[in-house]
Amino acid sequence: MNMTMKLSDSPRRFLAALLILALLASPALAQNLQTGAAAPASVPVKLETIREVTAALASEEMQGRGTMQPGGEKAARYIADYFSKLGLKPLGDDKNSYFQSVKFKETVYQPETSLKVGEETFKLGPDFAVAPPVSGDESASGDLVFIAYGMVSSVPKRDDLAGVNVMGKVVVMIQGPPQNVSEDSWKKAQAQIEIMVSLVKRGVAGIIYVSNGREEHPYAEMSDYLTRRQLERADEDEWPEFLPPFLTVSDQTAEKLFSASGTTFRQAMTAAEGEGFKPISLKKSAKITVRLKKSKGAASNVVGLLEGSDPKLKDEAVVFTAHYDAYGVGANNRVYPGAADNALGVGEMIAIAEAFSKSAQRPRRSMIFLAVTGEEYGLYGSEYWAEHPTWKIKQVAANINLDGMGTEVYGPVKTIVGYGAEHSSLGSILNESAAAAGLKIIPDPRPDENSFYRSDHYAFVKKGIPALMILGAPAGETSAWIERMKQWEKTDYHQPTDTVRADWNWDGPHTVALLGAAIALRVANEEKMPSWLQSSPFNRERGTKEEPPPMP
Repeated sequence: MNMTMKLSDSPRRFLAALLILALLASPALAQNLQTGAAAPASVPVKLETIREVTAALASEEMQGRGTMQPGGEKAARYIADYFSKLGLKPLGDDKNSYFQSVKFKETVYQPETSLKVGEETFKLGPDFAVAPPVSGDESASGDLVFIAYGMVSSVPKRDDLAGVNVMGKVVVMIQGPPQNVSEDSWKKAQAQIEIMVSLVKRGVAGIIYVSNGREEHPYAEMSDYLTRRQLERADEDEWPEFLPPFLTVSDQTAEKLFSASGTTFRQAMTAAEGEGFKPISLKKSAKITVRLKKSKGAASNVVGLLEGSDPKLKDEAVVFTAHYDAYGVGANNRVYPGAADNALGVGEMIAIAEAFSKSAQRPRRSMIFLAVTGEEYGLYGSEYWAEHPTWKIKQVAANINLDGMGTEVYGPVKTIVGYGAEHSSLGSILNESAAAAGLKIIPDPRPDENSFYRSDHYAFVKKGIPALMILGAPAGETSAWIERMKQWEKTDYHQPTDTVRADWNWDGPHTVALLGAAIALRVANEEKMPSWLQSSPFNRERGTKEEPPPMP
């Protein structure tokens, strides 16, 4: 990082900060968190607290902590009770409550949802899924026609609709891009959206997507998510009712769609990549029925405040975030415990809150501990707090987010990824804090995943607040733990198997919590709040309403 450390105006305070970092680097004193006061007192960030909270939140009693479900409410009360026990002040909707209510609307697909082709009826989930957007109950029918990618384009030159009128038809199509078009250029041109708009304008009755065989996520994984209950914030606009139903189907279903056409599914896919493609009538009709059950309710962010010690700086705050929600109880009573994602992050945050609350002398700035709901469905809880803050948004110094994939439990943490570090002066604080603790900083090892945009810190970034998400990993080759993480993503990520495991190494989460506390302490005690780098595309005033640059 080509950044200069922002030193405090007070040499005494700066020397105290160096002492803290040296102590954190010492194996003998790694469990002690220093307060940064002139006469620092040792306060432990307790590994036992991380373990206790993680186990409690991932337990059967919490029923997967579903947003707008009883288990989620139980988890929110558990966190609020913990905040109260630590002496944190309530910072919810009113001065006596830790809860900030967030209103949601829920959509659940009903058993009547079906796809019938010819005389065969397909099952929701194993055979097909409804893809967003979904405006409400829908019924559509029409003759099936395969239109490849649905492109009408001069570059590359192709007309996938040549000689066919798609009005009133159910079109079967491949989600792009074609093999001779790069993913980047396809995304930059927003080609898929343009094609969808064109087909809707042409009056298609419905759209059925088939796999191009190159997707990162197979049908079984996608249908698992698409058939779960869907949540949105209650204040979000409904989709227009004139939109046709959009379905995605398994390869086995796709083969059956082509069974009467004289062309197999695979032959049609090959033809779609060649020059001079012509639409193919599948010589069957389809009937699509979408039936929904909609309801409204609420869930809570849980917010606690540790007031700062400086008469002026206590009006500014460092905000910790960790989402406490998981996928709750789903179809067939499947429970999603969400242990690594993200009971573990909440455990780390509460352990940090405990350490600071028991400190003899508090940090100069205030600290806010924000356990958010609705993250799994679209960062809803954090975005709601950023839009309706219970603290003046322009006086939020920084956000530190604890959310991950459980990589910190693979062994003692020796490697750190700081998402967002390259955008603000938080990067230099991270670098120096990690170096003093003997930790290695590496850049995002999977930039194609766009993780910077996919967790709660991004709600703060959009409001002009420097933010950092910390991911911890073991020593050794990055490729080794990345491979383990990828395997976990395939088998356990957002699944009922995301549970607390006997082989977890709890020293790793402890190190992540210590590092988060050290960074927060630096931010809390320096004279100036963290600032954006001039080179950052997110460089904007705190509390701004300006839209950030789009995700790459």
